[in-house]
Amino acid sequence: MEIKGKVFAVTGGGSGIGRELVLNLLSKGARVAAIDLNKQGLEATLELAGERKESVSIHVVNITEREIVESLPEQIISHHGNIDAIINNAGIIQPFVHVKDLDYEKIKTVMDVNFYGTLYMVKTFLPYLLKRPTAHITNIASMGGFLPVPGQSIYGASKAAVKLMTEGLHSELKDTNVNVTVVFPGGVGTDITKNSGADTGKKKEVSAEQMKKLLTPQQAAEMIVNGTANNEYRVLAGKDSKLMDFLYRFNPKKAASIIADKLK
Repeated sequence: MEIKGKVFAVTGGGSGIGRELVLNLLSKGARVAAIDLNKQGLEATLELAGERKESVSIHVVNITEREIVESLPEQIISHHGNIDAIINNAGIIQPFVHVKDLDYEKIKTVMDVNFYGTLYMVKTFLPYLLKRPTAHITNIASMGGFLPVPGQSIYGASKAAVKLMTEGLHSELKDTNVNVTVVFPGGVGTDITKNSGADTGKKKEVSAEQMKKLLTPQQAAEMIVNGTANNEYRVLAGKDSKLMDFLYRFNPKKAASIIADKLK
C-alpha cells in the first residue's frame, strides 16, 4: 500500500522499533497514532518528530485492556479523519529462565501483551479497515516465534501464536481490501530486556563485533515499513532471521540445537 497520506496506528510507539516506525512513517508522508503505556516515551517520540509532530497523535494505552483498546479507533478518527493501517509492534520478553522456574503471573503478562494485545488491536480495528479503499495489518512476531530459544519458551509461544493468527488472517482476508504482513525480527539493539522487566541486573559486556550483527531499530523499522508498502506476506528482518528460517525449514532439530548451544 502507498504510505504517503495514510493513517497508521503503531503500538509500542514510545521506544525502540516502535518509535522508529513512527518516525519512518512520518518521513514517508504518513500520519501516525502512536500508542504506548509509557507517556514519557510517547512524548519523547513526539519531540523527535520535529516539524512533523502535527501529523502525530499520542495515546497512552495498556493494550491488554480490551475496553480501552476498543475506544481507540474513534479517538484516532476524530484526530486524523480515518484509519488505514495498524502495526502491532508492542511486545515484551520474559525473564531468561526455564519454564519450570517461571511464575504464572509473568507467563500471563507475556501472553496478555504479546498475543492478546495484538488480538484486541486486530479485532477492534478490522471493521474500520474493511471500510477503507485499501488497508493493512502488520503484526510483529519474532525469530523466536518459529525457532525455540531456551529461557524464552513462553515468549516464543506468544510470538508463535501471533505468527499463526496473522497467517490465518491473511487467508481469511485475501479477497478483501485488507492486506496482511507478519514480521520476524532477529536480534535488534533495543532496550526490550529492561522495558520488559526481564533485566536480571547482571552486567554482561556486549562486544563491538556482536553489536555489528544486530539490526538497529532504524534498520528494523525500514524493513517493516517497506514490507508493509510492498504488501509482503512475511518479512525476515535481519541476516540471523533469514539464516535461521532457512536452517529451521531444512532441519528443525539441528537449528534448535544451534541456538541452544549458543546460549550455554
